[in-house]
Amino acid sequence: MKAFFEAIQFLFVEVLFVPMDFLRSLELTNWWGANIINWIFICICCYWTYYWTKQLQIFKKSGADEQDTTAHSFLTK
Repeated sequence: MKAFFEAIQFLFVEVLFVPMDFLRSLELTNWWGANIINWIFICICCYWTYYWTKQLQIFKKSGADEQDTTAHSFLTK
């Protein structure tokens, strides 16, 4: 059983974390390169936020969205 957990440790530490170790060592010389994954995610989130707001505007102009200000029936009393 001990060998099983040591195999899991080896898989994560020596194999799967190699890219993260590379980025950690890169941070000492190039901050932008070390944080490229973060910048990619920020760009993706900005794009999809823009897309989402444009779709909201399209539905609002066409009148297709129904905005019910009461979430529950007990709020209308």
